[in-house]
Amino acid sequence: MADESKSYGLAWFLAGLGIGALVGILYAPKSGRETREDLANSAREGTEYLRTKTRQAAEEVSAFVDKSKEQVSALVDKSKEQMSEYVDRGRAQWEEFVERGKNLVAEQTGRVTAAVEAGREAYKSATTTE
Repeated sequence: MADESKSYGLAWFLAGLGIGALVGILYAPKSGRETREDLANSAREGTEYLRTKTRQAAEEVSAFVDKSKEQVSALVDKSKEQMSEYVDRGRAQWEEFVERGKNLVAEQTGRVTAAVEAGREAYKSATTTE
């Protein structure tokens, strides 16, 4: 039942469309040639409008891409600078640790040397007094 009402509705729609087209042609204020020329001009204008808009869109996309490249390049440069700072800071810390280690080794060497000398002196004094 629903299919029949849809088909009747479609039939009435098509009939109304045909009648409207017929009335439009009968009461058209221009001749067929003028109407065709107007349609052709409208089509040309529409084509030119689309070309203009396409060109503008391409320019905007190109500008956006260029701006994005500049931003990415700036971020890369900034990250390189930061990485260089981190490397320099790490190198300075490493050099500080190495220097501390050298000082600690030198200090311990001095203590061991002093202990060895004290042991020798104690041995000499113990062996010479006997």
